[in-house]
Amino acid sequence: MPKVLISDKLSEQAVEIFRARGIETDFRPGLPADELLSIIGDYDGLAVRSATKVTAEVLAKATNLKVVGRAGIGVDNVDTKAATELGVVVMNTPYGNAVTTAEHAIAMMFALARQIPQADASTQAGKWEKSKFMGVELTGKTLGLVGCGNIGSIVADRGRGLRMRVIAYDPYLSEQRAIELGVRKVDLEELFAEADIISLHTPLTDSTRGIINAEALAVMKKGVRIVNCARGGLVVEEDLRAALDSGHVAGAAFDVFVAEPAKENVLFGHPNVVCTPHLGAATSEAQEKVALQIAEQMSDYLLTGAVSNAINVPSVTAEEAPILRPYMRLAELMGSFCGQLTRSAIRSIQIELEGHAAELNADPIKAAAITGVLRSQVDSVNMVNAPTMAAQRGIDISVTRHDREPDYQTLLRVTVTTETRTREVVGTLIGGDKPRLVGVQGIGVEADFAPRMLYVRNYDKPGFIGALGSMLGEAGVNIATFHLGRRESGGEAIALVEVDQRVDDAVLASVKALPQVVRVDALSF
Repeated sequence: MPKVLISDKLSEQAVEIFRARGIETDFRPGLPADELLSIIGDYDGLAVRSATKVTAEVLAKATNLKVVGRAGIGVDNVDTKAATELGVVVMNTPYGNAVTTAEHAIAMMFALARQIPQADASTQAGKWEKSKFMGVELTGKTLGLVGCGNIGSIVADRGRGLRMRVIAYDPYLSEQRAIELGVRKVDLEELFAEADIISLHTPLTDSTRGIINAEALAVMKKGVRIVNCARGGLVVEEDLRAALDSGHVAGAAFDVFVAEPAKENVLFGHPNVVCTPHLGAATSEAQEKVALQIAEQMSDYLLTGAVSNAINVPSVTAEEAPILRPYMRLAELMGSFCGQLTRSAIRSIQIELEGHAAELNADPIKAAAITGVLRSQVDSVNMVNAPTMAAQRGIDISVTRHDREPDYQTLLRVTVTTETRTREVVGTLIGGDKPRLVGVQGIGVEADFAPRMLYVRNYDKPGFIGALGSMLGEAGVNIATFHLGRRESGGEAIALVEVDQRVDDAVLASVKALPQVVRVDALSF
């Protein structure tokens, strides 16, 4: 039975979902970091919000961990690179709090435009400073969105509802999608120059860190207002403070900060700054949604292999998982066959799909094939980290779909190219789910993937089968099945021999010494 730890505050209903699905669940919000390190090795899954820091140190101790689920969109508190290298899936819930966060950004715009927090504090202090708080209308203003994905697109819709002109900078926003949203796609410098209000809705990456700095602020029009409900670090806070002090920036509204919890900050105390303590997703509806979603996603993965909203591995829906599972198993076995025969550096792995296989989600099949190839070289490889490990080794990966009619209803071909040669295996599924090898190096041969096999390359000469059988018999090795294939009479041939006992190096050397044998390898699956 899988076991999950919830180390942050999540809805009790999330706990109920895990337990109803048959997953043992420990609910321990506020767990100290040292205690987390001491117990994390017992768990298959870890569900968090933003408080728990899933560091490389934590992941190194999590020897059984298969999945980290972040209830929310940001995964800044999870070392995704370390998780990937260790084969741990990282999931989030990118849609659960999108509306809530977008509404908070709109609320911050209103608060900024009409100085609502300052006016409230003044009025409740017994003052009546009506003339002091002169605001601006949002209607007719240009709203510039840096990022127009899930949340940014909702802000765009709400902005248009307020009769604002909306422009957006987003490298991934297509012209067609911009038209559908009713926004004008612009480059970043154009956005800075035109916008009256700039709202940030982009992840924090190496390319977006400090995207608003002194240089960017200088391009902006005088009187611009800046809203950040996305990620701390997108704005260089010291540069913004200087622009506020000079009056170039009329105001700023921040929900996120470089250092959190933000007990002190260079922006605090400025009369034209509105701050909230990371409340973007803080509504009862959003908290409930993301908690339930992450519980369902993690349960699906641990119980069925379905992958939803993963940061570091291809998604596989619950409907796809049972269909893909036998294909993934076949691809991994075929990759393992090639990998066990490989003795030199791998340059490329090509995966080809024909028949029914060509209609499926190819990413999980590709990951499975790479896993199989690398497993003979790397003990810790799995479907999560296999593509990364291949990239680190400079291995080129390609996937090709063929619409030609194969000899079988479904067909996979894995080709591994090394510095010295190319090795190709072909496989299919019998009865819909039983892996079968049907070709090696262009030679047709049908065999199941047995736990122990001998792969023999030989010449098709009389007496070979008898000599091989006698030699194995004398060594006490029983032959379970024997499969042969050849290019032509008397030419190159292949024997796949299923054996019941382990074949040691001495026996392999004796087989290799047979006059008809070119090569022999002991394989295990």
